[in-house]
Order: sequence, then structure tokens, then C-alpha cells
Amino acid sequence: MLAKAVKVLPLPDSAPDGLLYEPKWDGFRCIVFRDGDEVELGSRNERPLTRYFPDVVEAVLDQLPPRCVVDGEIVVPSATGLDFEALQQRIHPAESRVRRLAAETPASFVAFDLLALGDRDLRTAPLDERRDLLVSALVGVHPPIHLTPATTDPAVAQDWFARFEGAGLDGVMAKPLHLPYREDERVMAKVKPERTADCVVAGFRFHKSGPIVGSLLLGLNDADGVLHHVGVVAAFSMARRAELLEEITPLRADALDGHPWASWAAATATDGRMPGGAPSRWNAKKDLSWEPLRPERVVEVAYDQLEAGRRFRHVSQWRRWRPDKSPAECRYDQLDVVPAAELADLFGL
Repeated sequence: MLAKAVKVLPLPDSAPDGLLYEPKWDGFRCIVFRDGDEVELGSRNERPLTRYFPDVVEAVLDQLPPRCVVDGEIVVPSATGLDFEALQQRIHPAESRVRRLAAETPASFVAFDLLALGDRDLRTAPLDERRDLLVSALVGVHPPIHLTPATTDPAVAQDWFARFEGAGLDGVMAKPLHLPYREDERVMAKVKPERTADCVVAGFRFHKSGPIVGSLLLGLNDADGVLHHVGVVAAFSMARRAELLEEITPLRADALDGHPWASWAAATATDGRMPGGAPSRWNAKKDLSWEPLRPERVVEVAYDQLEAGRRFRHVSQWRRWRPDKSPAECRYDQLDVVPAAELADLFGL
């Protein structure tokens, strides 16, 4: 069952029997299938996750009911919150590495729905019944298995949303209590906070269709004034892509002279690395070549989540040029966030 993005937290009267609100966890969506000693972990797109998370499999065998199907999220807790970058590293082809990472960065499973219990298929049951059965089935579970917090009180949910700026909490889910489990349908709602940042534009990539801008490469300065690549801004209209190329063309002249990413530009020419990172983990054939720009212009972008406090998780969204800002003002400290108390309570951080 999927969710659609909405701008405002829905109120209970928008659904016949009210809504159940839950934190939106920032990890890998996972369906756990257990039948006795057999356990399978499946991703949202039906890719198997079982071999990558032997620690989760062990916890499922130890704590979940003997026959069940549970919907939830695999996450990796750290001292400062949930670490999505460490979670991504768990997807590795080498068995020895899988075992080592399971010990070094153990994962947790946060359960939020129950689809089958014993011989009963619960997908046709309403969410409120499934939630009650899930709570009963998970009585006494302990880390690394967790039951997600939930409430029917919109005031509590709004408070969560206001404070869910911290690592690992990515907004609030709203689920109609009367709904059965409707696979592949966007019948839930997700509300994610929009954060903005002023970033240095230090490079760009051409669009695959020709000599127009595909994306702008963004940078932020650390406390020592070193400019780090933090992501890209894209999703422009074709007309805007052409306009952007005209706007940034003056910045292309002598762009590599003293450019903070000059060494990465040389690496890109030989091994396809993007500034400040590695080849695409999900698409090894993706063209990551880029063109440098003199880092003199500032843009305001909207983003939804940080990865390990250093990079934007997803492509950011254009808001406006900021001619009133200098590149030196574009620092990481504008992104400081504090993990919500719920995260600490659930994972003991």
C-alpha cells in the first residue's frame, strides 16, 4: 500500500472512521514473511532483501509470530539518528562484507502493519483491526524489532510534524482507519516538511537531449570554508533549461582555475565519479560527467532530507537565485537539525 504526498496534514473528518497518524521512517520499506523457520524480506519493488540483513532475519525468528506477514521499515540507528547512508552500504554482493556490516552497523525493523497472522489473511480487514492485532502480536518485542508509535489525535500528529526535523524522521503518515490493505494504491497520505537552503552553484550537467542544462551542482561550505558537493537541483521545463544555460555561461570561462573541485573534475574524466562521491550505486551506466562553473552564484533550493548530515538525499527543487547572498554565506550550519525525542525513545539513542 502506497502514499501520496499532500501539503497539509489531513484531519480525522476527511475519512469515514477517522485517521491513524504515524511517523514516516526514513529507511527501506520491507515486507517480512515468516513461516516457521523460513523468513523472506521483500522490498517495495519485490527485490529480495533477505541475504543483506541476516541480523533482521535472526530477530524475526526470535520475536515475531511463527506465521505472519508484517509491513514495516528497515533502518540503521546511529548515535545521532537513523543513518540512511549506512543502510545503503548494507546492500553489498560479498557475503563476507554482508556479515561484517551486520555486526558493525546492525539494522532494526520498525513494524507498522500486519497483513497475515497464522492462517488468516488480514488484507481485507480495516486498518484499526490490523493495528490492534499488530500491537497484540508484538507485545514484548525488543530491539532490533520495534512497533511504530501511532495516534488518532491530530494535535499529537501536528506536534510530531513540527518536531520531525531530526535525522531519521521524514514527516507524518495519515492512514484511514476503515481501509483494507490495498496493494499498489496510493490511499495513504504523507506530509513531509519542506526545508530550504542557500547553496553555491559550482557546476552543471548537460541534459541528455542536447546542449541545455540538465542539473545544477550544489555546494556548501564547512566550518573551515571548504566547499563540499551536497546534491543537485533539476526538474526544469525545457525552456527554463535553455535559459539557465545562458545565465550560467559567463561562469564557465576559466572555471577550473582555483576551483575547489578541480581534482574531482580530473577524476570524472577517467572513472566517471561525480563531485564528492562515487559512481551511482543504483545505475552504474549513468553518465555522471559534469562541467565546472566559477562558484560565484547562490541559489535557494528546497530539499526534504539529509543523508548523514552531509548531502541532500533526493534531487532538490529550484526556488530562486539569491543575488543578495555571497557564496561564503552558504554554510552547513544553516541545515542544523535536532532529532525528535520519539527517535531517542524508540531506539535508545
